[in-house]
Amino acid sequence: MTPLLPSPAVQPMTEAVFSLTLALLFLAPLVIAGIALINTGLGRSRSAAQALLGNLAILAVAAVAFALVGASLAGGLPGGRGLAFHAGGAAWEWLHVGPLMLGGLGSSPPQAQLGLLFEFLAVVLAAMLPWGSGADRWRLSAGAAAAAVLAAIVFPLTAHWIWGGGWLAQLGINFGLGAGFLDGGGASTVHVLGGLSALAVVWIVGPRKGKFPEVGLSTALPGHNAVYVLFGCLLALIGWLAWNAAGAILWLHAPLTSLAVTAVNTLLSASGALAATYAVTRIRFGKPDASLCANGWLAGLVTSSACAGLVTPGQALFIGLVAGILTPLLVELFEIALSIDDPSGAITVHAVGGLWGILAAGIFASQAGQLVAQLVGIATLLGLMLPLIYLLFFLLDRVLPFRVDPDGERLGMDLHELGGGAYPEFVIHRDESYR
Repeated sequence: MTPLLPSPAVQPMTEAVFSLTLALLFLAPLVIAGIALINTGLGRSRSAAQALLGNLAILAVAAVAFALVGASLAGGLPGGRGLAFHAGGAAWEWLHVGPLMLGGLGSSPPQAQLGLLFEFLAVVLAAMLPWGSGADRWRLSAGAAAAAVLAAIVFPLTAHWIWGGGWLAQLGINFGLGAGFLDGGGASTVHVLGGLSALAVVWIVGPRKGKFPEVGLSTALPGHNAVYVLFGCLLALIGWLAWNAAGAILWLHAPLTSLAVTAVNTLLSASGALAATYAVTRIRFGKPDASLCANGWLAGLVTSSACAGLVTPGQALFIGLVAGILTPLLVELFEIALSIDDPSGAITVHAVGGLWGILAAGIFASQAGQLVAQLVGIATLLGLMLPLIYLLFFLLDRVLPFRVDPDGERLGMDLHELGGGAYPEFVIHRDESYR
């Protein structure tokens, strides 16, 4: 079997394909539910209610911000105009300015409407990823404001460049680099952007109190509910199968006969990653680590977002194995060597996993120049989007401080921000650890 690449001629969407894609998109929010549970379970018990409410609030804020502003910049709606610069004898579109507040959505072609729905789900998920990395010390109001910035500015730009006919998508036509930058499931627009946003948040808010003592190694602050985390992984699998299949239809223009292979590749990538992480933690610690295995599973799913519709099953399994090996090693490296306190592991799982998936899609592509196109996309994400995200968050932190005050962190985010805990009948922490 040769890897699937997008058809050069996009055919009009039939009613059957429209119905199937819509049904898949109705299942895709299970990814969002799974990530919300994982974010909550990997945090401390005294912040559980704030964590889950934060995921819900971020979902709402991101959806509203994208509807009001972001969708007009993403390029999926009719009307408006594109802004391009000319280089190398070709026009490179870098920005689209369309109608605000979803103007013209009802009269859009069916595929454009489904593409916009996909982008709504994508922007919500991208905005939720940094929330888990800032757990136990990131204020809810600041998290919601950061979600609005991502949904109104950062995500639309990247989505337009990749999915909306922008300059990264034009690399194939203008420069002969394969089929242009390819990302059927949002590894770049969702996972790398979300993971890089998590990195910016961790840099700004700093580590949790007591995580890195002045003397000795970092302190283990395990998540409070492994059942939430593992059940969230199962929910995410269901949604991811639908998500990758819908993305293959919308962005890779894949035929229906390829969707079963896309689903199999998604499952194999996650399974290979879990097996590899299980083995690494078993060798490293003597017993498998539940939270790291969950992160390995997610890393396999993240990598599949970039390449499930582009590779063979054997290649998908290999890609997942690599992701599963890297995940526990990088989590430990980031924590011990770089003093990065990332409770949810979003930096490793989503940023690194997404980058590896994008790279693997180019490595195993059959078209000449595809690897170069993928590398250009990676360079753009790291060299342009990461500094932009950090700058926007840095400025936002000056207006609306991200980190809670020390007393609030000691009490827990539930009591400090919500006035009540998630588990009022249980003693959930001792103050002695914060003296």
